[in-house]
Amino acid sequence: MNGLPTHLLNNRTAEKIELTEMGFGGAPLGNLYRKVSEADAQAALQAAYDNGIRYFDTAPQYGLGRSEERFAQAIKRFGRENIRLSTKIGRLLLDCEPEEVTPEAFVDVPQKRIVFDYSYDGVMRSYEASKARLQIRNADILFVHDVCAFSQGSQEASDARVRELFDLGGYRALSELREAGEIGAIGAGVNEWQVCEKLLGLADFDCFLLAGRYTLLEQEALESFLPLCEARDVGIILGGPYNSGILATGAVPGAKYNYADAPPDILERVRRIEEVCAAHSIPLVAAALQFVLGHPCVKTVIPGAVDAAQVEANLAVLKTSIPAGFWSDLKSGGLVREDAPMPEERTCYAA
Repeated sequence: MNGLPTHLLNNRTAEKIELTEMGFGGAPLGNLYRKVSEADAQAALQAAYDNGIRYFDTAPQYGLGRSEERFAQAIKRFGRENIRLSTKIGRLLLDCEPEEVTPEAFVDVPQKRIVFDYSYDGVMRSYEASKARLQIRNADILFVHDVCAFSQGSQEASDARVRELFDLGGYRALSELREAGEIGAIGAGVNEWQVCEKLLGLADFDCFLLAGRYTLLEQEALESFLPLCEARDVGIILGGPYNSGILATGAVPGAKYNYADAPPDILERVRRIEEVCAAHSIPLVAAALQFVLGHPCVKTVIPGAVDAAQVEANLAVLKTSIPAGFWSDLKSGGLVREDAPMPEERTCYAA
């Protein structure tokens, strides 16, 4: 097994939760955008485990339960005690007629429809259903899923979901589960740092799974949110380090930025970053992945994978050696914020 560094989620939880520097994001295994065979899904999970990844994240949304069910088969092989596991609440999966199925961005899904529910009962029902699909006694981390404006469609809808979480007892349910030792930590999995900052102003959260909002292209979270996380000892699990594509593909025709075609200013900025990468013989994708790990609050990064080859590729990117001079050149070129913490010089891990 190749060893990966581990980082404590924070120093406040009753049980110390260590996460490997790279985790495994389970959305693709719910057949995100395309069908993934059972063989490829299990091979991806196994490759992650065999290469030292010990943190796995999933959610009911991902394939209307399919990702969690696939995780269950892998967890039987790994042993639940050998991994850290997170899932999410906020969406109940209900039986329905074929025309009522709500697959969202997933394909080949079970005959279920999604009902958003952040109430006390909704949290408890969602968690019990996840445990049944995962065939586990407990999760290590439980996230409130998608209360952000990006997912809910508007700021008003996001605000309503946050109110529901507190007014209808959803946060109380999470707190009770944490206090009972049923789960080790609670947080939110969202696409915007602003709602995380709002949640921190309302209650005690241990961590956040933040998708795409702290990257080589986006560092606004440094203005208030990430300093608050440092002050409150809140860990960040970083998803979407490539801004949905462009920081992996480069500024190619049709490159995606936040799930849409990249605008001209983003394309130009990525081209300039690629020039610095070329000068140091560094792949853009490696720079993007490792940049996020430079911030002390970021404990792990969780790119997805649909087969073993993608897992191996993700690990190779993580292990790419990047000299300190590369990071200083990005700053001197005005391509990242001056106050952005940069990764220390990294060397390839020993096998």
